[in-house]
Amino acid sequence: MTRHMLAAATIALMAALPAAAQEFTLDARYTDADGDLVADIPSDPAQLVDPETLIFAYTPVEDPSVYVDVWQGFLDHLADVTGKKVEFFPVQSNAAQYEALRAGRLHIAGVNTGGNPIAVACSGFRPFAMMARADDSFGYEMEIITHPGSGIEKPEDLAGKQLAFTSETSNSGFKAPQALLESEFGLKANEDYTPAFSGAHDNSILGVANKDYQAAAVANSVLKRMIAREVVSSDALQTIYKSATFPTTGYGLAHNLAPDLQAKIKEAFFSFNWEGSALQKEFEAQGETKFVPITFKEDWSVIRQIDAALGVKYTCN
Repeated sequence: MTRHMLAAATIALMAALPAAAQEFTLDARYTDADGDLVADIPSDPAQLVDPETLIFAYTPVEDPSVYVDVWQGFLDHLADVTGKKVEFFPVQSNAAQYEALRAGRLHIAGVNTGGNPIAVACSGFRPFAMMARADDSFGYEMEIITHPGSGIEKPEDLAGKQLAFTSETSNSGFKAPQALLESEFGLKANEDYTPAFSGAHDNSILGVANKDYQAAAVANSVLKRMIAREVVSSDALQTIYKSATFPTTGYGLAHNLAPDLQAKIKEAFFSFNWEGSALQKEFEAQGETKFVPITFKEDWSVIRQIDAALGVKYTCN
């Protein structure tokens, strides 16, 4: 989906959501003098860092060990471009990723769609890239899945049933389905259906396939990768709802990395050759072949609107 198509889908989506207003602000430790909604790079050289070893983490939506080898070729390229050592940090939760960014233990990260606002607001995260297809289209959809024979054929059938979410910071795994089920079908969490939390998209998908959960809300980008790897069979699952398209994982930096280093890291993302890489093999299920530049202010506006409609507040501890 192109940015213009996403904007149109956003208008249709937000028309169905309850009216709400919330100003997006950063934690007091960060500044935003240029109004781009992300933390400024510090102007005081004493506040900048230029580490000998760069730490990279991919969003913890699946077993982190799967991605050590997937990302290694890219990390080797990143090391060549920056002249730094680069290590993969297998974070176990979204909260751990945000805390590592905020504490300075993590320098480069792929943060899940719904988590970008809290990482930006509370951890000084500066997203700049996203995966896209050859034609520059991008994104994924939220799907509500069940297993054959569950008795759930359409969203309305979730009434009185259990629905698995992933975590409260996830867009497709919690915030979007909660908002859409209420606005489109009048189904409220804890009133009309019982929420459960699996912790990750792969847990939800496997849980439905194994009939541990009656249904689950998941990112279909994860679902496609798991089917392509034959971790789960498509015959074990049934989709009863598919959303409009959302932006996918945002890749970005800790705000206080030295400006020259930030520029080299961005160069590494946009100069990486995907052809024949492990990264291409992993993500080709949804056709992604490159990194494209994004801005948090523009490309994550739909996610901030969903958060506002749900009354989400970014409380930074």
